[in-house]
Amino acid sequence: MFNKNNSTMSKVQETDASSINIIRKGTEIKGEINCLGDIRIDGTLSGKIFTEGKLVVGQTGNIEGEVTCKNADISGTIKANIAVKELLLLKSTANIIGDIKTGKLSVEPGANFTGSCNMGALVKGISNNEEKREVLEKAKQFA
Repeated sequence: MFNKNNSTMSKVQETDASSINIIRKGTEIKGEINCLGDIRIDGTLSGKIFTEGKLVVGQTGNIEGEVTCKNADISGTIKANIAVKELLLLKSTANIIGDIKTGKLSVEPGANFTGSCNMGALVKGISNNEEKREVLEKAKQFA
């Protein structure tokens, strides 16, 4: 009896994680959103959003607050600090005001971004601090 309910519960959680949540144009949310799967925002969010999946902000989408996700595809407006574990894609219609931390960044011509950006954890090909210092010193010579 309990095994049957547990397997049913697992199927529900798997379905929820793979489904896409949509905040449509004209919808306003104030608060915090936490989700396991992907989410698309075409409306307005004032607050925080955390997703373990992909965040898509459509052209009419607007977020003001804080963003944390695995991947992001931005076409709308975000006034927030953004933390993206893997890939952040800024489409040509994107307007970003805030700091970005991401693994990889792709910016289409026309996208607007005001803030600082930290991309990747380490400089590729550098194995220790001494080598890192040497590369930085050489870079200063060319600046």
